[in-house]
Amino acid sequence: MKALLLLLCLVLSAPAAAADAPDMPDAAPLFAATLADANDQPFALEKLRGKPLIVNFWARWCGPCRVEIPELVEVHRRFKDKGLVVLGIGLEDKAESVRDFARAYDMEYPILLAREHGLPLLRALGNTKAGLPYTLVIDRSGRVVARKLGLMTRADLDSAIALLH
Repeated sequence: MKALLLLLCLVLSAPAAAADAPDMPDAAPLFAATLADANDQPFALEKLRGKPLIVNFWARWCGPCRVEIPELVEVHRRFKDKGLVVLGIGLEDKAESVRDFARAYDMEYPILLAREHGLPLLRALGNTKAGLPYTLVIDRSGRVVARKLGLMTRADLDSAIALLH
C-alpha cells in the first residue's frame, strides 16, 4: 500500500504542458463523471461545462498537494468573481475527513471526493501514472489547455490562467 501511495504522490518538476501540445487529454471523461461533494451528495461535473476550470486532483496524505493548496486558494479568491472555477478532486473516501482537511487549509473552492472513480478518472484524463498532484486547466469550450503532473507553483498557475483569456 505504501508503494501505491508513493506512486500516487509522484512529483515531477516539468513545467505545465502548453495548450498547443499534441498530447492534451480530452476533458469528456471529467464532464461525464458524477462524484460526491464534501457533504456526501452527488455532483455531476457536467454542471461545470462552459466555465473556465482549474481542476486539481489531490489527497490529504500527499505532501506536494499540501504545498500547492494555498496557491489554489489564492487563485480562487482572485478569480472567482471573474467566473474561473477552481475545483479540487480528492482521492478520498470519507466526506468528514475531507471537510476537516478543507477547513484546516481554508479551501473555499468546491471539493469533490473521487472514491473508487479516482484512479480510472486520472488515467482517462491523461495521467497514466495516476500520480499526484495533477492539475488540468480547461477553457470555456471544454478544451484542456494545460496540464501538469506535480506541484503547481504560482508562476505555473499564472501561466495557465493566461491561457484561458
